Amino acid sequence: MRFWDSSALVPVFLAESTSAWVRKVMNGDPGVVVWALTRVELMSAIERRRREDPDLSDRFSAARKEVMKTWNMWIEIAMIETVREHAERVIAAHPLRSADALHLGAALVAAGGSPATLQFVTLDQRLAAAAAREGFPVLGPD
Repeated sequence: MRFWDSSALVPVFLAESTSAWVRKVMNGDPGVVVWALTRVELMSAIERRRREDPDLSDRFSAARKEVMKTWNMWIEIAMIETVREHAERVIAAHPLRSADALHLGAALVAAGGSPATLQFVTLDQRLAAAAAREGFPVLGPD
């Protein structure tokens, strides 16, 4: 089981240079854990790409459908108040944007107080550094 932030999930649905690596890691993960609002970030990434390249609209529609289908197979962390409390603490301790702090807060909830027991998958260097300082083993394409 691994916690996945949105930066690591976007290449699952949209072609990027890291897509092959991300899919390989995901195929070996028996339990993908995500923050409840990650789906909004995924949809935002897809729609941003659709606006940039409207000729590929069908491909982006398929990506949206794949997100919705796949989402139901993942473990969603939706404990808003507890995630927010963790996020407020980590945002004071690490130079993170609010969405990244919420991902880290959700991962802390998922880890149940033992971050060393849950891998954190991210492609974001700043978030990776913060997750490592919080005690998570971080997995990224180095």
